[in-house]
Amino acid sequence: MTDRHVVVDHVLFVVEDLPASRRLYTAALAPLGIEELNEEPNCVGYGRQDLDDFAICEGSPVTTAAHVAFDAADRDSVDAFFEAALAAGASARGEPGVWTQYSNRYYGAFVNDLHGNNVEAVFHSPEPITDAPKRPGVP
Repeated sequence: MTDRHVVVDHVLFVVEDLPASRRLYTAALAPLGIEELNEEPNCVGYGRQDLDDFAICEGSPVTTAAHVAFDAADRDSVDAFFEAALAAGASARGEPGVWTQYSNRYYGAFVNDLHGNNVEAVFHSPEPITDAPKRPGVP
């Protein structure tokens, strides 16, 4: 597996309805081990190990048509992210599976958040994945 280094320090999405977006992101990110780390009057920061790498803030104009991919520890975490996101109000964009246009080791799932942003969970397998659905299209 490739040793990865931080390229982007953090990402922030502006949302219209902070409580609704908070419910969605808190539920969807929990299976990935990403939790709420801090709260300000109009923002919630998420991350792991006290590193708030992702935030949502209420304001205008809202973020639309962005894409963010969250790292997952395994395939089960990707599946749980997808189900939790849908249950919390996201819409399906790409069901869990191996996205072959990226790699035969790339297991991901994609949802649209409440503003149409493309939110993904991805697991980079150390070995090729042969027992999961192949998803060759662009999510």
